[in-house]
Amino acid sequence: METVRPESVGLSSEQLAHVDRHLQENYVDSGKIPGCQTLVFRRGGLAHHSVLGKADLERGTAAADDTIYRIYSMTKPITSVALMQLHEEGRFALSDAVHRYIPEFEALRVYESGVYPHYDTKPCERPMTIRDLLSHQSGLTYGFMARTNVDAGYRKAAIGEKGRSGTLAEMMTDLSTLPLEFSPGTAWNYSVATDVCGRLVELISGQPLDVYFQQHIFEPLGMVDTGFSVPEADLPRFAANYERRRNKTLRLVDDPLDSVYREGVTLLSGGGGLVSTGADYLRFCRMLLGGGTLEGTRVLGRKTLELMTQNHLESGGDLMDTSVGSFAETPYVGTGFGLGFSVTLDNVRGQNVGSLGEFAWGGAASTIFWVDPVEDLAVVFLTQLMPSRTFDFRGQLKAILYGALLND
Repeated sequence: METVRPESVGLSSEQLAHVDRHLQENYVDSGKIPGCQTLVFRRGGLAHHSVLGKADLERGTAAADDTIYRIYSMTKPITSVALMQLHEEGRFALSDAVHRYIPEFEALRVYESGVYPHYDTKPCERPMTIRDLLSHQSGLTYGFMARTNVDAGYRKAAIGEKGRSGTLAEMMTDLSTLPLEFSPGTAWNYSVATDVCGRLVELISGQPLDVYFQQHIFEPLGMVDTGFSVPEADLPRFAANYERRRNKTLRLVDDPLDSVYREGVTLLSGGGGLVSTGADYLRFCRMLLGGGTLEGTRVLGRKTLELMTQNHLESGGDLMDTSVGSFAETPYVGTGFGLGFSVTLDNVRGQNVGSLGEFAWGGAASTIFWVDPVEDLAVVFLTQLMPSRTFDFRGQLKAILYGALLND
């Protein structure tokens, strides 16, 4: 991945130098993160690429260009693109009821009271649609939210847990036995909805999710190191994953040589199951920046991507207006949500520099990306620190990078 002179793509070299200085001095040297990788792409050229610190503190392995990272929820945009590829083939409508494809979902009901497994429920106001899933307005949730009795039911039933055995089909059956947080379309809540989207990809395409991804996204885009597991030969390149203790030190939570991501994964989580590299994920972002096309290879139509990156929240407002939960991989204020991406609606309300229409997401181990069509800019930042949003990497990097834009 050769870089170009930043000034040739309208960026200041002097200002870009603050990226590595900031990350090295404030995060790597202080032991807040093990290491990181940052890629900044603008106007057809890689203006900045840096690798800092370690990929594995226990073994002293330095982070490298080809280090493999758990991208967790940065899987969601890939799954969303896959499903919308099938939409372009006329295989479904966004308004289709989910139970048309997953019959168990026809009996879904909304929580009123009770605790797992004894819930009192009421009927949904309308059936859950595919658009509800893509925009996280489905009424589903995540167990880790630990906010409601429905969340607790997800934990008891081990819904979507990466380390458990099983399949997406079995996950859908388990999920259908639990109530919704709210009637579909009436609110926003971050959830396992994109895992359901992954199952829809399987059912509509007739292919397992990993095979579909490989044939329709990874191979066309040249994403050679992205998948649901890490081959044995590549384990030395696989980063260790850490969490921040209360005493502000790092604790190893997933050893790369004894990881649930080793070969043999059966639960193909479309919501958070992939691993990838900086080079691979940047190629995915470049495709998005290119309106669905990368280096002459079309993955998605331009108008389809335009639809995906508009605000689909029913109220037309931001996440602060519509969310019933307290977690997202993005700030709530000034941010809407499309079909698989957060969308910037108001930089003043969000108190963040950037462009209207910029779209993005992140992952549980503090990985982030964003694509800014206005500035012809894509940024990928990878590290392995849980939980996400321990530090505001997105806000800090945006402040530095948008400050590097030249007046040309």
